Amino acid sequence: MEKENQKLQASENNLQNRRLKLDYEEITPCLKDVTLIWEKMLSTPGRSKIKFDVEKIHSAVGQGIPRHHRGEIWKFLAEQYHLKHQFPCKQPPKDTPYKELLKQLTSQQHAILIDLGRTFPTHPYFSAQLGAGQLSLYNILKAYSLLDQEVGYCQGLSFVAGVLLLHMSEEDAFKMLKFLMFDMGLRKQYRPDMTILQIQMYQLSRLLHDYHRDLYNHLEEHEIGPSLYAAPWFLTMFASQFPLGFVARVFDMLFLQGSEAIFKVALSLLGSHKPLILQHENLETIVDFIKSTLPNLGLVQMEKTISQVFEMDIAKQLQAYEVEYHVLQDELIDSSLNDNQRLDKLEKANSSLRKQNFDLLEELQVANGKIQNLEATVELLLTNEGKLKQSILTLEQEREALLNTVEKLQKKMSDADGKPVLIRQEHMDAD
Repeated sequence: MEKENQKLQASENNLQNRRLKLDYEEITPCLKDVTLIWEKMLSTPGRSKIKFDVEKIHSAVGQGIPRHHRGEIWKFLAEQYHLKHQFPCKQPPKDTPYKELLKQLTSQQHAILIDLGRTFPTHPYFSAQLGAGQLSLYNILKAYSLLDQEVGYCQGLSFVAGVLLLHMSEEDAFKMLKFLMFDMGLRKQYRPDMTILQIQMYQLSRLLHDYHRDLYNHLEEHEIGPSLYAAPWFLTMFASQFPLGFVARVFDMLFLQGSEAIFKVALSLLGSHKPLILQHENLETIVDFIKSTLPNLGLVQMEKTISQVFEMDIAKQLQAYEVEYHVLQDELIDSSLNDNQRLDKLEKANSSLRKQNFDLLEELQVANGKIQNLEATVELLLTNEGKLKQSILTLEQEREALLNTVEKLQKKMSDADGKPVLIRQEHMDAD
């Protein structure tokens, strides 16, 4: 009886904890029929091995995700990503079990502890100092810092882990953090040199130039680059400044479309608030508006932003602007060098190209050797196939001759005795 009471108490605590976690206002309420579509997909037997229709998933995400199923749906979207990308480019350095990582010590402990109180300080699940929410968040960040020692812990990660933790168990949140960082490639922007973040800021600036030239010119006139306002958007997936209902939808997009979704959301936010931004005429008021006022302009505006994200396709532009950034950086470096340094750089580049050429020649020779071996094998197989065909033809001719002989013998014996003598056909076939 006591055990049953304990189980009941634990169940009630879990339910209460879940309600506490999901304490935020939705911006895209999920209708009942859409919820049923999600429940059907989630309950499909062996779903982790089944590729679902991409359009169906895309449509369902667009119509909304039920808050109480959101964590499970993110895991489902991660499963679908793995089925689509069977050979990921970057895997975690080692797949150490979560419980093992929790037993170890991290050099990042101080930095993580400082940020715990700053992560969703007004949300009831995280507000209690070293309460259940903060302790779980600490565990996830500590485990990740040990798993990925190149990144360790970086400001902004606590918000990403926090959003995941609000929608699933601690261990599942850690798995999904690994998925976003390694499979979706988010870890690149948290590396100590922050080079990728600089590239992202350049890409966002170029996208503004393409889609909202007047806004781009206004910001340039006041010397406002994206790094002044958008760096926290990228490092926290908008979670440090925007309402949780909006952030949850950003994460829906992130799991569906990858890191491209962050650019789309940023571009859509700036574009939809362009008239208000253009009203401000100095650096301080523009930056203050984008950082403080824009995140609180209402749920309708935010829902419109998410809807626009579904209609945008910027993949090719992002690739082009990344290449453009590297070309410009190389030109900048070249312009600062004297003649001797340029010559030295060219010689090093030439030496590197020669080595690459030599390596490629070696690979080509190995490949040619493999091709020759395969061609020889194919030729041998073709020869054997010809011999086998000839053997089959000979055997068929022999069988035909034997059947003719049997037929003649049957006829002679029938004529001799005045009655037919049958030799069983199947015996001859067996012979």
